[in-house]
Amino acid sequence: MIFRAKANKALDRAEDPRETLDYSYQKQLELLQKVRRGVADVATSRKRLELQLNQLQQQSTKLEDQGRKALALGREDLAREALSRRAALQQQVTDLETQHATLQGEEEKLTLAAQRLQAKVDAFRTKKETIKATYTAAQAQTRIGEAFSGISEEMGDVGLAIQRAEDKTAQLQARAGAIDELLASGALDDQSGMHKDDIQAELDRLSGGTDVELELQRMKAELAGGSSQQAIEGGTGQGQSQQQPQDTPRFDKQ
Repeated sequence: MIFRAKANKALDRAEDPRETLDYSYQKQLELLQKVRRGVADVATSRKRLELQLNQLQQQSTKLEDQGRKALALGREDLAREALSRRAALQQQVTDLETQHATLQGEEEKLTLAAQRLQAKVDAFRTKKETIKATYTAAQAQTRIGEAFSGISEEMGDVGLAIQRAEDKTAQLQARAGAIDELLASGALDDQSGMHKDDIQAELDRLSGGTDVELELQRMKAELAGGSSQQAIEGGTGQGQSQQQPQDTPRFDKQ
């Protein structure tokens, strides 16, 4: 029972209704073809009986003519023989006519059955195509819905892969942050020698700030010194320009 249940489930999962409908339609076409062959065979037999009936009727007519001629010639014995043979032929004709009527009835029944089956096959074909189109549309709509909702097998695998990648990334980020905190607190030693303890880091920060202040004071001093030098040079030039007119008369000719 377990084996049959599992096999039934596997078959149901592998079954495609469109293929099943096509297979059923193919079987109906084969059945219709058999019915048509049956109609053709019955029609052939009927035609053969008709040919035999025609031959027997021709022989019966010939024997009747021979009996008439024999009586005209005074040969009653020959006339009797001809009529006896004609009577035997007439019995065969009667039997063949009965068979012909039977075959003709069978042919009519098979023809009607073929017509009904043809109509049924045509209706099934129309319904089959409609069901196939509806199934295909429903299947496509289901796949699109599953893709949007992420519950399809393919999209589910993609979602799981993204989730695993995000989890690993978060784990690595957390581990890196924890290691940095432990190195900063001194709980872990930096084997490369590049990591400094917290005291040295604070001293480096303070010294860095002091260097900035010293550089700023130096730049202010330079700016202040440059302004004083320009002021001195400017004052000297003005003094010389003012004394020059007083010393000029000393060089005049007496």
